[in-house]
Amino acid sequence: MSRLSDSTGQEDPKGGLLLLYGLVLGLFCLFVVRFWFLQVLKGDYYLGKSRENRLRQSSIYAPRGLIRERAGDILVSNEPAYALGLVREECVNVEKTLRQVSQWTGTDYDRMMEIYKRGKRKLKPFEPIILSQDIPFEVLAQIEANSLRWPGLEIITRRGRHYKQGVLMAHVLGYVAEANEEEMEKDSDLAMGDTVGKQGLEYVLEKRLRGVKGVRQVEVDATGRPMGETVVQPARPGEDITLSIDLKTQQLGMEMLKGKTGAVVVMEADTGRLMALVSAPSFDSNAFAAGLSTEDWRKLRDDEAHPLQNRAIQSVYPPGSVFKLVMASTALAEGIINPKETVHCTGEITYGTHLFRCWKKGGHGTMNMHDALVQSCDVYFYRLGEKLGVDRISRFAKQAGFGGLTGIDLPHEKAGIIPSREWKLKRFGERWTGGENLNLAIGQGYTVVSPLQVARFVAALVNGGKMLKPALLANEPPTLKGQIPLAPEKLALVRQAMIDTVETPQGTAKRLATPGVVVGAKTGTAQVVRLTDKLKEMKDEQIPYKFRDHAWMAAFGEKGDKRYAVVAMVEHGIHGASGAGPVVKAMFDYLFDGKWPSGVLATETQGQDPGGD
Repeated sequence: MSRLSDSTGQEDPKGGLLLLYGLVLGLFCLFVVRFWFLQVLKGDYYLGKSRENRLRQSSIYAPRGLIRERAGDILVSNEPAYALGLVREECVNVEKTLRQVSQWTGTDYDRMMEIYKRGKRKLKPFEPIILSQDIPFEVLAQIEANSLRWPGLEIITRRGRHYKQGVLMAHVLGYVAEANEEEMEKDSDLAMGDTVGKQGLEYVLEKRLRGVKGVRQVEVDATGRPMGETVVQPARPGEDITLSIDLKTQQLGMEMLKGKTGAVVVMEADTGRLMALVSAPSFDSNAFAAGLSTEDWRKLRDDEAHPLQNRAIQSVYPPGSVFKLVMASTALAEGIINPKETVHCTGEITYGTHLFRCWKKGGHGTMNMHDALVQSCDVYFYRLGEKLGVDRISRFAKQAGFGGLTGIDLPHEKAGIIPSREWKLKRFGERWTGGENLNLAIGQGYTVVSPLQVARFVAALVNGGKMLKPALLANEPPTLKGQIPLAPEKLALVRQAMIDTVETPQGTAKRLATPGVVVGAKTGTAQVVRLTDKLKEMKDEQIPYKFRDHAWMAAFGEKGDKRYAVVAMVEHGIHGASGAGPVVKAMFDYLFDGKWPSGVLATETQGQDPGGD
C-alpha cells in the first residue's frame, strides 16, 4: 500500500512536526527539571559555593587569659608576635618558596615541607599555612622587603605568650607551644598554628585560659584581592587567673636554693593555699613559647640536673627523720605505747646479725617520745618500729596523705611509696623482714615522699588534722581531702615536741628560733647510698657530691592569724639543720617580719655544728 500523500503527491508534514514538537517539549522539560534541581533543590548549596568564591572566612585569635600572682602583678601576658603563612593558591612555586623561607628562618627544609604537607591536607587553598611562628624582627623586615618576589607569603599578627619571670615560675606556670596532630584531633576548636598549654597551669587551665576564636569575613574580587571585611563573630578573651603564689616569697625560695638542687614549699596551714612552690634548678618558659630548637631541647632533656622536673611534686625522696613525726603519730593513734615510756639509747642496737646505729655517737641516754622527737633519737624509733610493724605504719601513713596524690592542679604529680607486706611481695616476690621495720621507722628503705606531701602533713598537724588539697588559685576555697585519725590532745603532743625542737637547747632545729613567732620543726637527713667504711671515714665536704645525704627541714610558724607550713628539701645537703635549715629560717624571717636575708645567709652555717640529723 502506498504512503499517504496529498493531492500533489507530497508526504504529510504533520508527523515530522509532531516529532519536532515532542523533542522540543522534552528538552524544555529537561531544562526545567535541571533548573529546579540547581536553583531549588541544591540552591543553598550552590549559593554557598558562589559566596565562597567571593567571601572568605578567617579566624580572629582570642587573647589568652592573663595570669597574676597574689598581689596582682602580672606573671604571664600577651605580646605582639608575628607568624609567617603561605597561601597556596597565590604561590607560584611552592618548593622554591619553602627553600627561601627555610633560609630566612633557619628551619630545616625537610621540616618546612613536612609542615606544608600537613597544612595542605587540613586547610583550604586560600587559608594560610603557618610555616614559622614568633619571627624575629630582623627576619620579619627581610621578608617584607622581598614580599613582591615571593607571592603567597603572608605575615600574620597574633598574640604571643610572655612569661615575665622566666625561670622563677616555670614549674608552676608551664608553657604554651604549637598544637600537635593528636591535640587537634581531640579538640575541634584547634587548627594548625594554634598554641596550647603543654605543662603546668597553662596545661591544666587550658580551657579557661584559651578563650574562643572570632570569625572575620573577607570579600574578594575575581583576582582574589581583598575588597572589604566584616566581623561575623568577635573573639572572646580567655579568663584571667590570679594565683595564691606570693611572688616575693617565691623569689626568696629560689634565691635560697641558688647553686643548689631541691625544693621549697610554703603553704597556708588553714586553707591549703600555696604561697611558694619552688623547684631548682629551673628553665625558662619563654624558650618553649618561642619554639625550642631540637638541639636546645636535647640539652634540657639530657641535663644531669633535670631542670624540667618539678622537684616539689614530681621528685620523691626518702624522708629520713622527718618520718619520725609519722611514727610518733601512728603510735599515739594505735594506743600501743605510753608517750612517757622510755628507751635507753646507747648509740646502737643489734637486730639479728645487723647493727643499727643512732646518728649520735655514744647515744642520747634515756628517751621518752617527746625527747626522742626533739633530739631525733634513732634508737627510740627503731624500738617503736619493732612494736608497730610495717602494716600499722603503712596504714596510718597513707591516711596522712603519703603514698597517694595530693590533688594539686599540676600535671605529672608522683604519689611516692609507702611499703607494706603486700606491696613488697607483689613488687619483689619477697617477704617483709623484721629488720626492715627499723629502716622504715627512721624514713629509710623503700619509703619515698614528695616535699609537697610533707608540707601538707605538717599543716595538718597544726590545723586540727585536716588534710587539705594544695591550692594554687587565690579564690579557691579550702578543699578537705581527708582527716588524720588522731585525737586533738595527741596532735598537741606532736606539735609541742616540734616547738621544743626549736626552743630547747637540745633541739636539732634550734637555729629556726624567731622572736615573736611560734616555730615548730623536724629535721631530716636521708641517706642516698649505703656508706662504705671508706666514706664513713671522710669528712662531709670530702664525700663525693652524689653520695652525700639529702637534707630536710619540715616546719610550721604561727604569729597572730598567720600560720604557715614550710618545707625545704636540699639534695645532697648532708644535714637537715645546716643544709635545709637556713632556707626555712629565711622564709620565716620574711613571712612574719618582712626581713630579706643578706647574701651571707645561704652560707653562714659552714663550719658550724650540724646540730643533729
